[in-house]
Amino acid sequence: MSEITQLILDDHDAFRRQFAQLDELRDSPEQAGPIFAGLAAFLETHASAEEEHFYPALLQTEDDEAEEETDDAIGDHDDIRDGARRAAAAEVGSEQWWQAVDDTRTANTEHMSEEEDGALAIARRNISREERERLGVKFQTFKVEHPGARGLSGANKDPKEYIEKHS
Repeated sequence: MSEITQLILDDHDAFRRQFAQLDELRDSPEQAGPIFAGLAAFLETHASAEEEHFYPALLQTEDDEAEEETDDAIGDHDDIRDGARRAAAAEVGSEQWWQAVDDTRTANTEHMSEEEDGALAIARRNISREERERLGVKFQTFKVEHPGARGLSGANKDPKEYIEKHS
């Protein structure tokens, strides 16, 4: 079993590959639609797993930047969810749908970059390997328990309220 920061990075790589696959399907909405639907569910499951296990642990560190990184990440998750919801409401393959897919990608790409340079580095510096392994098991278990985002609300979260609840 991998530790949580590596599992998050593995998911990020999968997101990049799936968005790249969508690049090749601009003229094939019948293929792009199901791929994005699956990707949107994967993005939600990943974000929810981070919010359940990774960010609460990050907030318990003594790092001065943990709260700022968490605030930014929760806001980013909301932006990703907003894009995915707009895509779900649009006709697959339409200009509005592709714009929503592209907005989701942009929000996710920015989030991954910030998270990889910020929150994941903070976790590696401040959370023991043993604890990151334990969190990795919880992260994976959460994802298995919510295939296709089943049972997850997909609701946006207020970053300030989230931090207050988990600090």
